[in-house]
Formats: sequence, C-alpha cells, structure tokens
Amino acid sequence: MLPDIRLKRVYDSPSSEDGMRVFTDRLWPRGIRKADLKMDLWLKGVAPSSALRRWFGHDPAHWDEFQVKYRQELALYDPDVRQLIDLVRKERVTLLYAARDPVYNHPRVLVAFLKETIASGKDHPGV
Repeated sequence: MLPDIRLKRVYDSPSSEDGMRVFTDRLWPRGIRKADLKMDLWLKGVAPSSALRRWFGHDPAHWDEFQVKYRQELALYDPDVRQLIDLVRKERVTLLYAARDPVYNHPRVLVAFLKETIASGKDHPGV
C-alpha cells in the first residue's frame, strides 16, 4: 500500500484532511510568524542543502539535474529522512513548503522518493 502524502504551501489554510503536517523547508518562510504556522513537525534535514537550493533557484532549466542531485542528498540517510519514512508508513502526511512554484519544487521530488523507497520495502533509502 502506497502512503498517503499530500502537498500544501505554508500560506494555504490547514484542513482536517491534512493529517500530520510536516514543514519541509530548511529556512523559515517569509511573512509567517512561527506561532501562525499550523504544523506538527519541522524536518529541516529533508530539505535540499543550502548550496543545492541556491544553485537550483527554482529555475525550470535546472529541474532535471536538481532532481538527481536532491535524490542523492536524500539517499545519504539523514535522520529526518528516516523519521519521515516512518511517519508516512503509519499515517497521512501533508508536506508543507513555501516555494511559489507548484511544479518545480523539492517536495514533489521528496514525495516520489518516499513512495519509491516505501514501495521497494527498503528500510534505508537509496539512489
């Protein structure tokens, strides 16, 4: 059974359908006070590294290469990645992100990575 993972921008209203709300960015989003963001968990370690994020810059021309590099980072097995894998195996999870672009953003890659890792039956993510 594939996990129920949803995506939502941090600026969108929470819903009772969200399940566990996990913020997946390394940096805090502009214009939102910490007390105002309805989240259950902040997993900075599942976000792309600062260097990769700056290089990508949400440029669609970098998208294919970004996906490869980001998956390589995820496969390094940060404890936050392991924690997220465990969470999505148990319950519905909504991944929260701040990027404006709904297509070219890291949570889309993260969802695919999580689903593939879980479908493979692996306890350890791999490339």
